[in-house]
Amino acid sequence: MVMSQIDASGHAPAGQQSPPGAGRDDVYLVGVDAGSQSAKVVIFTADGQPVARGDQPLSPMLRPRHGVVVHPDDDVWAAICAASRQAMAGFVAAGGEPSRIAGIGLCPIRCCKAFLHADGRLAEPVISWMDDRAYQPYRPTGDWRVATTLSGYIAHRCTGRFADTVANNIDMQWPVDAENWAWSTDPAVAVRFALHADELVELQMPGEVIGPLTPAAAAETGLPAGVPVVQTANDKAVEMLGAGPLGSDTVLVSLGTYICSMTTGDRNVASAEHFWTNFASVPGRYLYESTGVRRGMWTVSWFLDLLGPEVAAAARTAGLSREQYLEREASAVTAGSDGVLTVLDWLAPTDHPTRKGSWLGFDARHTRGHLYRSILEAIALEMYGHARRMTGELQRPIARLVLSGGGARSDLFTGIFAAAFDCTTDRPVDGGGGAALGAAMCAAAGAGVYDDVPAASVAMAPRLESFTPEPVAAAMYRRVGALLPELRPATDPLYQRSYPIFH
Repeated sequence: MVMSQIDASGHAPAGQQSPPGAGRDDVYLVGVDAGSQSAKVVIFTADGQPVARGDQPLSPMLRPRHGVVVHPDDDVWAAICAASRQAMAGFVAAGGEPSRIAGIGLCPIRCCKAFLHADGRLAEPVISWMDDRAYQPYRPTGDWRVATTLSGYIAHRCTGRFADTVANNIDMQWPVDAENWAWSTDPAVAVRFALHADELVELQMPGEVIGPLTPAAAAETGLPAGVPVVQTANDKAVEMLGAGPLGSDTVLVSLGTYICSMTTGDRNVASAEHFWTNFASVPGRYLYESTGVRRGMWTVSWFLDLLGPEVAAAARTAGLSREQYLEREASAVTAGSDGVLTVLDWLAPTDHPTRKGSWLGFDARHTRGHLYRSILEAIALEMYGHARRMTGELQRPIARLVLSGGGARSDLFTGIFAAAFDCTTDRPVDGGGGAALGAAMCAAAGAGVYDDVPAASVAMAPRLESFTPEPVAAAMYRRVGALLPELRPATDPLYQRSYPIFH
């Protein structure tokens, strides 16, 4: 149930969009959010209100063999360019003046690897975060000169400078010193990653200017040449920044292709059992991130695709998206999905490669609405378990939950999360917040619109609306949640035996 709308920055509630000219001193910031499935470019006022948006799907990733997942051609850059042109067209059509754009914040997908020629061209396709080589000491064969993340590659495409944010170089993939926010000077670390110092790019802090947008990049993106391009952090940290200032007793769940729960702190906790520490978007602070669901919202999309064109056509006829159409059916199903249980291993974890996704507990009552709701419930309950283990190790309570990402637009999904966590659950109003806003916050700091990233986060924070847990659903999820730890031990032996047959 929706309680109220709140506003971390003191703004009065308003609609989703503001007309150009409504922001502080008529200044605008661009946030670039290139995710695993699409690139989004949003133009914001200086108080965080979106005025124009572009959205371009990425091409399907290539999987030429087991463990190898790459982006085809130059797909991420092409999608960023297309989304930028859409956003600029909407901005100008609404009366926006391109010369008032003060900064551009870049936030591409984390955990990818890009190997470049000396002129910045890709030496081979970008390695996805789902590729095993992304976490191995991998060196391509053939001619290449520079190893970097996807954010380092996009930074060069925009500015011609070989530089990257330190906050997108995690120490499980790159020879980085997490305590000092710099490349490691330990020769043994470089050997472990099979990279030489002269193959790495310059590191910068979130909120630092990389350089001006080049005329060539401006021609491709439609964004104004000369505008400062600004570093952000890894995409999850930027997404958390985009939710506005959050207290230490608040957990954010990011509902993306990969779903995780996060909170922040000022210590680099290097040896945690139930979470891992990454860089936050504020220099000197850290992001604590729980274990997650590797194909989270991807599984939702997979199920919708599985239903075929008939459901898509029916949704269009009803004036709904596919998600809204299925949500209408799933909302009529009681909490617990009448006994259908989902095990979310559509992408097996690396330490249990034989695992598979499962649906358990069918009988004649069950419909596609039950299956859809069961997927949503499994995501919420699994993330509750992960979040509780993380906050327990940090010795923190969970007093409040915030949802971010496309899944947060669903009233049903948000209500399920509120009941699963049994606490007040907030989400951005009208789909606001997210990594695009976090990137724009960093751009605002780099461009001098605000003094630093924390100041930008306060001033540009999105409005949030609150859901309270429904007591009957919360009681059901406590009972269902107690079953979940028993499911994988029951199915693991079967999948271990079937793996050699079907692998």
